[in-house]
Amino acid sequence: RDDTNYSLGSVLNHVLMHQTVIGQEAIKQMEMAGDYPDVVIGCAGGGSNFSGIAFPFIGEQLRGGKKIRTVAVEPAACPSMTRGKYAYDFGDTGNLTPLTKMYTLGSSFIPPGFHAGGLRYHGMAPLVSHAKELGLVEAAAYHQTPCFEAAVTFARSEGIIPAPESAHAVKGALEEAMRCKREGKSETILFNLSGHGHFDMAAYTEYFAGTLEDKNYDEQALSSALEKLPPVAAS
Repeated sequence: RDDTNYSLGSVLNHVLMHQTVIGQEAIKQMEMAGDYPDVVIGCAGGGSNFSGIAFPFIGEQLRGGKKIRTVAVEPAACPSMTRGKYAYDFGDTGNLTPLTKMYTLGSSFIPPGFHAGGLRYHGMAPLVSHAKELGLVEAAAYHQTPCFEAAVTFARSEGIIPAPESAHAVKGALEEAMRCKREGKSETILFNLSGHGHFDMAAYTEYFAGTLEDKNYDEQALSSALEKLPPVAAS
């Protein structure tokens, strides 16, 4: 229909740029604290959350500032950056969007269900994908149970219950902290606690009941989806 438009709320460049106010504020907050991060971490589904916290710090680095590491933490059940292909693909299952080059599992790929629904997306933002190709971004993937375990540890320590999506960033931060402990290093780790889990109590109930499932994606379905990538992907 001529009177209908489709707009993505993540992934696209203008969305990512708007979100960078988060990282810009974080830079100011770090200045107030008299510190600067060695590692910047964010959860990653379509990329707007991660880029919001990480891109301003990457920008500082590219302009001659301190070299840092940035880690995008994604769900192991939908691992576009750690398992996907860097290729041109559609941003939606209906194939309505322009083709964009991204890390993708294939627009027809349907990941299994998990509680971090905000991270359940087949691709990664073109800007984040390109930054990874340039070596400016690292990626890590975790199942939801260890992420909830990390979230509970954080809640008991800080009194804040993280959303399932944010729990991935918490897990990434704890992994970095344990790495520093093993290596005998002292580093400043910044992560984006992007949302509270007050509306996700059912998920936490499953975690404490021991009924939370770590579902793996279907390898055959992934292979099939990647085979259906637009022909330009091979060029």
